Amino acid sequence: MSVAGESGRAQQMRAKAQEMKDEAARTSDPKERKRLTDQARRLQEQSEQESRGGGNQNMDPM
Repeated sequence: MSVAGESGRAQQMRAKAQEMKDEAARTSDPKERKRLTDQARRLQEQSEQESRGGGNQNMDPM
C-alpha cells in the first residue's frame, strides 16, 4: 500500500471516530454512550498508530 493510501485510511478512521463521538453525544443511554466513546477512542488511537507508520506490521520487507 502506498503512503498516500495509508494516510487516507487513517483519515477515514479518524472521521469514523468523530462520527461515533457525535453519536455518543446524542444518545441518552449511558451504556451506549460509553460503548461509542470507548470505540471511538480505540479507533482514534489506531488511526494515530497508522499515521505514524505502525500500520505496516503485516507487510513483507521484500
